[in-house]
Amino acid sequence: MYSDKLTELFKKHNVKVMDRIKAVSKGEEFEGELMPKTEVGDPNTIIIKLDSGYNVGIAYSEDISIAKITSGSTSISFPKAKTEKVKGLPTVSLIYTGGTIGSKVDYKTGGVYMLTKPEELLYEVPELSGIASIDVKQLFGIASEDMSYIEWQSMAKEVAKSLNEGARGAVVTMGTDTMHYASAALSFMLNNLNAPVAVTGAQRSSDRGSSDAFFNLICSAQIAAKSDIAEVGICMHADSSDDSCAFIRGTHVRKMHTSRRDAFRPINDRPLARVGRNLEIAYGSDYKKIEKTEGKVTAETKFEKKVALVKSYPNSDPSVIDFYADKGYKGIIMEGTGLGHLPVSTIHDEFQWMPSVKRAVEKGIVMGMTSQCLYGRVNSNVYRNLRLIGEAGVVYCEDMTPETALVKLGWLLGNHKTEEAKGLLNQNIKGEIKSRTLYDEFLI
Repeated sequence: MYSDKLTELFKKHNVKVMDRIKAVSKGEEFEGELMPKTEVGDPNTIIIKLDSGYNVGIAYSEDISIAKITSGSTSISFPKAKTEKVKGLPTVSLIYTGGTIGSKVDYKTGGVYMLTKPEELLYEVPELSGIASIDVKQLFGIASEDMSYIEWQSMAKEVAKSLNEGARGAVVTMGTDTMHYASAALSFMLNNLNAPVAVTGAQRSSDRGSSDAFFNLICSAQIAAKSDIAEVGICMHADSSDDSCAFIRGTHVRKMHTSRRDAFRPINDRPLARVGRNLEIAYGSDYKKIEKTEGKVTAETKFEKKVALVKSYPNSDPSVIDFYADKGYKGIIMEGTGLGHLPVSTIHDEFQWMPSVKRAVEKGIVMGMTSQCLYGRVNSNVYRNLRLIGEAGVVYCEDMTPETALVKLGWLLGNHKTEEAKGLLNQNIKGEIKSRTLYDEFLI
């Protein structure tokens, strides 16, 4: 809100936010629309949007004068699309959870806001009507960094419900920051899955000229409606142009760039498929296929929230393991260096991790090892230090990413007894572990 001084000034001259005004201060004159005060900034500064489109801030002073020119609107509305069943086309469930794909820039204020209804997103994607009958379901409208395992549980339950009610496939829209965590969670939580589930989003909001929202959504709908893949995957731009989208297995994918449209990359894997500009589907890797079956999809959503991801680095303090152990954590995934190293043969005792690791294992905490390198796999047999860590009871997680290992461990501990979870951690369940390393995929 504006300061009391400015509020009184506006009231005196019958001026309201979005009115067109003229303001004169220190001999300079400004004319434009009075903007709401931004969430941050000086409440004693008037914000005016000039005809050029730029905003200008005018600091309050005793000699400032304002005058109302015309009254303005108080809100901006965007057209909404209706979703209708299309005869002869498969039904795809579009499950909306928020994120950049469900946001627009309010060019009056310059801020980004979440759409109030997901149908607004469909207004500019008429191509969807030729792909499938879209059944829109809104779960929530939040950014992915604000999600927890509780939201993943809701998403898994909604996907299972939609598929069991007859949807041919599902598209889940969400923010991109933690999308690879969510895709892994859905992969483990959805069992007896016999349909494609495409998780998608956008790096740039849907009203920007460079937005990737629409192409990502179209390609995801195509995967859900036409592919024979019975897995969860992320469907996003395959490169920086609009040539194709890659559908990448949900347990072998990671966000690798903060802002590029092709931010998501397969790690130690190949894309399951690519969708081209003409919506042709080209398959690129082995995958679980849709089969004729009468079983229903089940959502096994129990999750142990007390799992942690810990990074080892030079000079790192091993007492972080003790901290989690004393907090009652049930599992810890470690990001080791190289093949899965920790500082265990240090000259200086203060950097020695082995006592803390052994103590955690003795307390019954499941300890898993991954690598900061991401590409390749960990191996407990190559070097002496690796053998010491493995002999201490740490489970080496093969070629899993740290994020997938974290989600998998939380899901395992939520659905299995501790020893069973420990035994399954380095066993392939949902395509998260490849039997051999794909060296040629390093530069994809």
